[in-house]
Amino acid sequence: MRTRFVNGTGLIVAGLVTTLAALVFPVWSYADRSGTGVDLLDEGTVSTRFGPLSALDREFVTKVRLAGLWELPAGQQAEARGTSTAVRTAGEHLVEGHTFLDARVREVAARLGLELPNQPGSQQQHWLSELSAAHGDDYERKFANILRRAHGKVFSLVAQVRATTRNSLVRDLADDANKTVLDHIKILESTGLVDFDALARDAAGTSTPPETRSPAPPGPVTSPEPPTPLSPSPSPSFPLPPAASRPKP
Repeated sequence: MRTRFVNGTGLIVAGLVTTLAALVFPVWSYADRSGTGVDLLDEGTVSTRFGPLSALDREFVTKVRLAGLWELPAGQQAEARGTSTAVRTAGEHLVEGHTFLDARVREVAARLGLELPNQPGSQQQHWLSELSAAHGDDYERKFANILRRAHGKVFSLVAQVRATTRNSLVRDLADDANKTVLDHIKILESTGLVDFDALARDAAGTSTPPETRSPAPPGPVTSPEPPTPLSPSPSPSFPLPPAASRPKP
């Protein structure tokens, strides 16, 4: 009888120890393990006199430079080969915007001590080759859609960097990039050649589906009241800064 009591007590104590270990281990392991969001941020961040410079900040600076290395010649090509005023105007905006941004990104990189690429990436070179091989209406459609798709992807990166960076130089560069990229998106769309269905399919193919699907909202039960007119107020305009010349090496 005594042996049974001792065995039962041992089982109870062992169970309590196991339960306590299960409760304590996740807290300990989470506090000490690497790979959390904050750990990854700190691991890739270096100190500068303009604030911490994260790995995402450096990626953004590099991508601004890469964008200019292929979109600037693409804009020059559109100015020369575009058969419509809308496409030639879009080319002018690309040349003006990326001339300005390229000067800005080289200035920022120099102050942060970052090395920049001098050649477009393989995908960007492929896009330039695809445009060079096209002619007439086919060229204009490819120009509008290739450039619009590329700008849409950069636009989301600019927003992420602007929202999270702790570096004042990168923050200012993100402001300039935001204005420039948005201007280019709008001028490309104004050509009337952008395939928005293709853009949506491309985005859906690369995005993570939502965990839950919301039903479509029901229609209004009653007709809404007519709007009350308000006195219009002048809307501010935000013109792009003038093009900057390339500094002497």
